[in-house]
Amino acid sequence: MIVSPDSGLCPPGWGGAVSLGDSAVVTVPSARTAAAVRAAVSDLPAAALTDPASVSAVLPVTGILGPAALAYASPEGFRPAVGASSAVERLPVGHPALRILEEEAGRSDSAEASLHEITSPAFVVREHGRVVAAAGHRTWPCRTAHISVLTAPGSRGRGLARTAASAAVAEALSAGLLPQWRARPPASRRVAAALGFEELGAQLSFELP
Repeated sequence: MIVSPDSGLCPPGWGGAVSLGDSAVVTVPSARTAAAVRAAVSDLPAAALTDPASVSAVLPVTGILGPAALAYASPEGFRPAVGASSAVERLPVGHPALRILEEEAGRSDSAEASLHEITSPAFVVREHGRVVAAAGHRTWPCRTAHISVLTAPGSRGRGLARTAASAAVAEALSAGLLPQWRARPPASRRVAAALGFEELGAQLSFELP
């Protein structure tokens, strides 16, 4: 159990759980809630801590986000998209074209992708001068690179997310980082699998009264 008001594992004021294999960590926003949450979840196995039904059965949650699958790519398992290096352009973080893409994608999808949080350059695909897909990564502790990907609504289903993400993953691996892919939508999980990511865990966020 970790008390962290500013944890990046869940929204501000929320608790969260991450399971990897047979291990799990639970993060809560305050010491006041830590004892109650610890007592409630102490008998749950690691996998159940990221299961909405199991957590709701022992905690009075008022909101749940997830679960999201956590997948990781190794240098040996990575399968880059064909032609990605020639099709992708680099843009600096905060470039206006990225904000336009986020506005086009809508608040929900943009929040899921979190492109505004990347610390790497943005790797983008353009069509007719407009950015229609973008990816990048944010460096986390222990040299983890959390991958963010976003595609314009009218350009999805054509492999553009895979192309942009492939460049971001390749850059992370070349820097000696471990690429991490967190996804709830099935389409995002399929892109990760196509690039060689292996699902090893899950994440769940929960709001307490």
